[in-house]
Order: sequence, then structure tokens, then C-alpha cells
Amino acid sequence: MGKDVTTGTGDEVQADILAIHEQWSTAIVSNDAERIGRFMADDWVIVSDSGITSKEQFLSIIQSGELTHSTFDRVNDARVRTYGDTAVLTARLTNTAHYRGRQFDADEWTTDVFVRRNGRWLCVLSHITAAATP
Repeated sequence: MGKDVTTGTGDEVQADILAIHEQWSTAIVSNDAERIGRFMADDWVIVSDSGITSKEQFLSIIQSGELTHSTFDRVNDARVRTYGDTAVLTARLTNTAHYRGRQFDADEWTTDVFVRRNGRWLCVLSHITAAATP
């Protein structure tokens, strides 16, 4: 998972990051912790209104079945910017998750920071913020 990339123009890198994000979104809906984890660096964390959650913590609740996703969709064009071996993707997402038997429908802004390591783009940080309702 995650495309091998060692060089490329800004447009090529943007296309790679968008494709990786799409593949990662598909993996999240698969609810397969191993598959999801392939898109994340070992030191990945997610920051949300409840604080910081590590890769290990996040994947363990998926593996246990406590957290599942039935939808995970980007609803607008993503903004991708590259800074050498770092790429930042910002987009609005909607998703439906089930956590410990309760359904949660989310409309969120996400920022994902990817770093090129050993020729692969891996996410090192995800930050989510609830989208304001009009």
C-alpha cells in the first residue's frame, strides 16, 4: 500500500498523495487494521477533540471490532501542498463510524501530513476538526 515515489513534479506528487488518500479511505472502510496501518508511519498520531491517539491505540480498537467504518468519503476537492519530502493534504470528509455499538455520523475537516520515507509516502499525522454546520 502506498505508492513508491522517489521523484516527481509537484503535479505528480499531488496525484500520488490523492491516490494514496483514496486507497487509505478504502482501507478504513474495510475495517482491516493491518491494511489501514500500511498507510501510517509507526509514529503516526491522530489529533481530535478527545486528544492524541497513537497508531497502536487506533489500530487496536479497529482490530478488536470496537470501531468500524461503513462510509468514508471526501466531499470536496482536496488541497495538497508539497514541501520537499513532506506533503500536506487538507479536505472535508464525511464518514459513518460505529464505536462500541453506537453510530456516529461525522462531517469533518482533516489535515493529513505525509512524509516520504524509503521511497514511500506514509502519513505521520492526522488532525480532524468538526465541520461547522450552516
